[in-house]
Amino acid sequence: MTSRAQHVREVVLPSLAAGRTVVSSRYRLSSLAYQGYGRGLDLELIQRLNEESTSGREADITFLIDAPAATALGRKRGDGDRIEAETIEFYERVRQGFLELTSGDPRVHVLDGSASVSEIAEAVARRLDL
Repeated sequence: MTSRAQHVREVVLPSLAAGRTVVSSRYRLSSLAYQGYGRGLDLELIQRLNEESTSGREADITFLIDAPAATALGRKRGDGDRIEAETIEFYERVRQGFLELTSGDPRVHVLDGSASVSEIAEAVARRLDL
């Protein structure tokens, strides 16, 4: 959260104030899914920390690239970090968390993670009218 707070303060908010578009991977939802659902930490606490660290700024649009945990793990390259070393059960909880957190949210667009990279890129471009 400290890193996110610094990034939002130094990069995101000034960029938005200058009229730029900001694209980010892993923002508020990721903390809730990975730490809350995956690790079982208090969701309310994570939500409060997210609120503080982002100055309340939420994403205008989110693309959730959804794939079964086994598929996602099969694409992993290298040793990764401590989160990437987690069990498939952890990743199944994280995926379920993402799906629950985003269900019914009109700002979230769920994309089929089994599609090719180019198909996913085309879906994003279509949604953004690019």
